[in-house]
Amino acid sequence: MVVSDYSHRRGVAAFAGGMLLILFLLGIHAQAASTDSLELYATAAVLMDGESGRVLYGKEEEVPLPNASTTKILTCILVLEHCELKENVTISSYAASMPKVKLGAIQGETYEVQSLLYSLMLESHNDSAVALAEHVGKRKIPELSEKEEKDLTTEESHLAVRAFAEMMNQKAVEIGCKDTYFLTPNGLDAEEEIALPDGTLEMREHHTTARDLAKILAYAILQSPKQEAFLSLTREPGYSFIANKRGFAFNNHNGFLSMMDGALSGKTGFTGKAGYCYAGALVSEGRVFIVALLGCGWPNHRNYKWKDTRKLMEYGIANFVRKDLLSEEILVPEVTLPTVTVLRGQGEGIGAPITVPVCIEERKSKMPARQKVVIGGHVVGGGILLRPEEEIRVLMEIPDDVEAPVTEGQLLGKIRYVLGDEVWHTETIVAAKSAPEINFRWCLLQVIKLFYI
Repeated sequence: MVVSDYSHRRGVAAFAGGMLLILFLLGIHAQAASTDSLELYATAAVLMDGESGRVLYGKEEEVPLPNASTTKILTCILVLEHCELKENVTISSYAASMPKVKLGAIQGETYEVQSLLYSLMLESHNDSAVALAEHVGKRKIPELSEKEEKDLTTEESHLAVRAFAEMMNQKAVEIGCKDTYFLTPNGLDAEEEIALPDGTLEMREHHTTARDLAKILAYAILQSPKQEAFLSLTREPGYSFIANKRGFAFNNHNGFLSMMDGALSGKTGFTGKAGYCYAGALVSEGRVFIVALLGCGWPNHRNYKWKDTRKLMEYGIANFVRKDLLSEEILVPEVTLPTVTVLRGQGEGIGAPITVPVCIEERKSKMPARQKVVIGGHVVGGGILLRPEEEIRVLMEIPDDVEAPVTEGQLLGKIRYVLGDEVWHTETIVAAKSAPEINFRWCLLQVIKLFYI
């Protein structure tokens, strides 16, 4: 078995023979998150590469904590993915009963989804969050799906909101979150007792981690089919409308949007338990940086979150460059791959060695790099963020020999692209042609050749 660790430079040199080893020396570097101490106010914080999800800097980034109204990022993107903006929502008594900060919607009033989403994301209104959650969640409950929200009993509202929370948690798993459990669509502190499979009871609180929160925002601005609608909502400086013979005017409370060039989106949050929280995104020279902060001060320290966000964003801009995972500088050239000896395969004659060439299966279509896209007027896409001195290791595993028969396309090995201690991409090495097994007919033909040639 050939197990090779390669680093690479331009102009890769190949060793001769079947034991060909390719060395691509860019070097190994420890995880970026552990190299500096930035002295942040936040209890937990993360700076993430928005495209790859790589943690560029972390402080207690895997610790589960309450996250207040940053929850509304996921609420917003789920509603966008399941509703049309012009759909009507009627207000239930339960939604109207939510505590401040609130729109002040009254039971029986009707609002468009779009207006409630601006209320949700610009002013962080808790009643709008519940009204939207009921509107989407009740569709999951057959006996409630045709019922207007204004006619829901308090118990039915709870069921609809619970169904929406289950959708939130399912979406969090799909996004790649590892420790997120949401109970409410607005992020108000909440807990519940659940029965585990062994019969014991466990108390679970509404929570996420800084890493997971960053992944949720990255999904909303880069991956969701409704990413443009999300960006439009969250970047709007203000919004006003008239409904139910009342006028409403909202202002965007995401102060970071005017603090740094390239500031793209974000959401604030606060509860007495969670403290000040924030998730924000910035684009700089095609690089997408995501910051998430949990427990970033309590009154009277509401500005700590802005100081931490700026510090992390400036750190990312100064220390990381984008590398294209599809570049020739990174990928193992197929022409340098060794052949594999086939044991007991049909060669040119008795005792003659036989080898099969190998190739990389569907290289271009399987690479994880995104196509370049425009978000918020900025072109992004196509790489991973590294420090200038960081390098990607390439681990190639190919057997020295295999037993016949070998069929074209048969799996023979792997190429793994490794950064730090994480595998960022795997390519499959397959046989480029078939090699049948020695059989009686082949042996007979070889004997005949010996006598008649």
